[in-house]
This record gives sequence, C-alpha cells and structure tokens, in this order.
Amino acid sequence: MIWFGFGPTSKIIMAGLLAFFPIMLNVMLGVRSVERGHRDVMTGLGASRWATLRNLELPATLPYVFAGAEVAIVFSVIGAIVGEYLGGSAGLGYLVVSSLNALDAPRLFAVIVLLAVLGSLLYMMVTTAKRLVIPWHESVNTGV
Repeated sequence: MIWFGFGPTSKIIMAGLLAFFPIMLNVMLGVRSVERGHRDVMTGLGASRWATLRNLELPATLPYVFAGAEVAIVFSVIGAIVGEYLGGSAGLGYLVVSSLNALDAPRLFAVIVLLAVLGSLLYMMVTTAKRLVIPWHESVNTGV
C-alpha cells in the first residue's frame, strides 16, 4: 500500500503476489515429479529439449499447475479484499468496513455472502478449466 498507493494498482499487485507463490511452488514440484527414467527415454530417442518439454514435462506438470491455481484463486480474492479493506474507498472490502462501522448487520452479511459466492464461482472456473485442459487427470483420480 505504501509503495503503490491506495488506487487499484496496489490491490492488483497484492492479489497477484498472493497468487504467484502457490503456482510457482506447485510448478517446481511438478517439474521435479517427472521421473528421471522418462527423461532418459526421451534423450535416448533423440528428442530435443523442446520436444521433451512439450511431450513429457508439460503434461506431467499441468496437474500441479492447476492445483496451485486452485489455491491461488482463493488467495487472490482474499488479497484483493484485504487490499480494499486496508486502503480502499470503493469495492467489497470497503463495504465490509463501512457496514461494520455503521453496525449494519444485514448489509455486512450480504457482502460476506456475495464474497463467498464470488470466491466459489472463481474456484469453479479453475476446476472447470482443469477438467477441460487435463481430462485424463480426473479419470486417474476417480478410478473411472
């Protein structure tokens, strides 16, 4: 808030920072999860680095990326709300503060329900994208 002011830039940066780290850590975990033997087979078959990335590492890492995105979308919503809560003059975080200060319980609960619905919809969008991009992952987990 101090560096970027009280405008929307600080809220976007806060949400982005909170979303970045879960995705980065899961990508690192996903790349490390690729078995050495699979990489050796790709090298033995004469695959280029690009072909290895495209055909082995990317498909193996995608479930980890989406797992990180599921966590990151929740963190980013929380970051945006906290940013508005701390220094906003508009937005849902500001409505929480103003309704709390005015002791307006119905409006406070309405905003909280709206935030819960918004977070749930964003989470469902990520899980839907996960099902569309990596449909083989769901069938492995459910045993179908």
